[in-house]
Amino acid sequence: MLLRPFLNDAGSCASYLFGCTAHGELAVVDAHADLVDEYVAAAAVIGAPIVAVFETHVQADHLSGLPALVERTGATGYLPEGADVEFAHVALDDGAAIELGTTLVTAMATPGHAPAHNAYVVADRRRGDDAPWLLFSGDSLLVGDLGRPDLHLADAWGQAELLHASVRRLLELPDHVVVYPSHYGGSVCGRALSANPFSSIGFERAHNPLLWHSDPDAFADALLADVPPRPYEQEQIVAANRAGKAGIAA
Repeated sequence: MLLRPFLNDAGSCASYLFGCTAHGELAVVDAHADLVDEYVAAAAVIGAPIVAVFETHVQADHLSGLPALVERTGATGYLPEGADVEFAHVALDDGAAIELGTTLVTAMATPGHAPAHNAYVVADRRRGDDAPWLLFSGDSLLVGDLGRPDLHLADAWGQAELLHASVRRLLELPDHVVVYPSHYGGSVCGRALSANPFSSIGFERAHNPLLWHSDPDAFADALLADVPPRPYEQEQIVAANRAGKAGIAA
C-alpha cells in the first residue's frame, strides 16, 4: 500500500494520498484546496489514478479540495452520513467499507469535533487479513490533543460528550495502529497539538492526557478549558465547503 502525506504549514493541515498501486486505485483524505494540483501530479508520477476522495467532516478552518479534485479526476467523493453539504457525494455510515484494490477503508463514526465526523480505519490485505494498520483520524484524535467541540454547534458541552464516546471507540484499536490526523501543531482546531504530525494509538493512550478521563463530565471540562480563538473567516469557510465552492464569497 502506498501512503504519502501532504503537510500544509500555512494552516497546519495534513492530507494524505494513499491506496493500492498494484490495482491502480488511489485516494486522498481531507484534500486541501491549495494542494489539488500536487495530488494530481503525484498520482501521475506514481502512475495510478485517484478514484476516491474521503472527507472526515465539513472543514471549518480551510477550503476543502474535494469538489475540485473530484471534478479534475472523476473520483467519487465520500463524506460522513449526515454531513450537511449541497453537492453530490456518497454518504458513509458507521462500518461502511470501500475497497481500493488490496486496501480496505472502513468508516468509523467519531462525532464530537463535528456532528458528522468519520475516522477511516485502513487495512492492507496484502498482509493476509483485514487487521487495521493505520487510522486517518481527522479532527477526532490529534497528536497530544483532541479536536475542539465548539466550532460546529452551539452545544459545545454536548459535542464534547459525543467526542468522549468517540475516543473510547478509537482506543479499542490495537496500540500498533498508526494515527494520521488532519492537523498538527499550529492549528486552531485544538489547543496543545504536537508539532509531530503522526502518532500511534499506543502512544496517545500513554501520553495524551485528555484520554485519561473516564468520566464524561471531567472530560468535557478539560476539553473546553482555554480553547483558542475561532478560525479566521470560519463561517464563510464552512458555507463554501458545504456548497462545494472553490472560494469564499466577498
